[in-house]
Amino acid sequence: MNIIIIEDEKPAARRLSRMLADLDIQVHTMLHSVQESIDWFSTNDHPDLIFLDIQLSDGLSFEIFDTITIKSSIIFTTAYDEYALKAFKLNSIDYLLKPIDDDELEIAINKYKEQQPQKQQLQIDFDDIKKLLVNPMDRVYKKRFTARVGQHLKIFPVEEIECFYSENKGTYLHTTDNRNYLIDTTLEALENELNPQQFFRISRKFYVNINAINDIISYTNSRLQIKLHHFNEQEVIVARERVKDFKAWLE
Repeated sequence: MNIIIIEDEKPAARRLSRMLADLDIQVHTMLHSVQESIDWFSTNDHPDLIFLDIQLSDGLSFEIFDTITIKSSIIFTTAYDEYALKAFKLNSIDYLLKPIDDDELEIAINKYKEQQPQKQQLQIDFDDIKKLLVNPMDRVYKKRFTARVGQHLKIFPVEEIECFYSENKGTYLHTTDNRNYLIDTTLEALENELNPQQFFRISRKFYVNINAINDIISYTNSRLQIKLHHFNEQEVIVARERVKDFKAWLE
């Protein structure tokens, strides 16, 4: 199996390569930018499978295929939920949300292998996918959320929500008056509903409101701990792979 990785963060590319090696799969090439990938595809046979990061240092990886006609199967990788992952899943072998999980990687590889006897080439419409990457400034975001309290529905303007978090397979919002409410949604569904200028997903468990941040403290393993004005149910930690983007979001 001829596999390449297109990923601008070299440590992440090396980690993925090691994970694949643990599955007895060797990566032949690692590419790190749109232009490098275009140059490589222009002079090399196309691989069987590409692990494709969405955002590269010099643009979206879809730009590669504006120049090159793709002949490979693709597994998308991304650290950002806002990239219409459900659509990717319909149009590719699979997607993997960073940090990539060992079991999810193995499942994705098995999906690829299962498709090979059928010799079906996936046709990915990158133009349709790019249309899903709407400019955040052009989107209309939710201004309020509701939660059931007994027989009643209670309304919460987003300004009164400090954070959203997941716990025990449920999704909760925490308000500025220091109360928690179970809501009928998931953190993944919130990705297209929350204004990214106001809310940031710091980990798989938390979205935080920038106006609710009281303090930011250095934490172990190059992570950050956030102190919100009222929420103290559990530690609020920025995942290591999201620290850089979190700092940029604050500016």
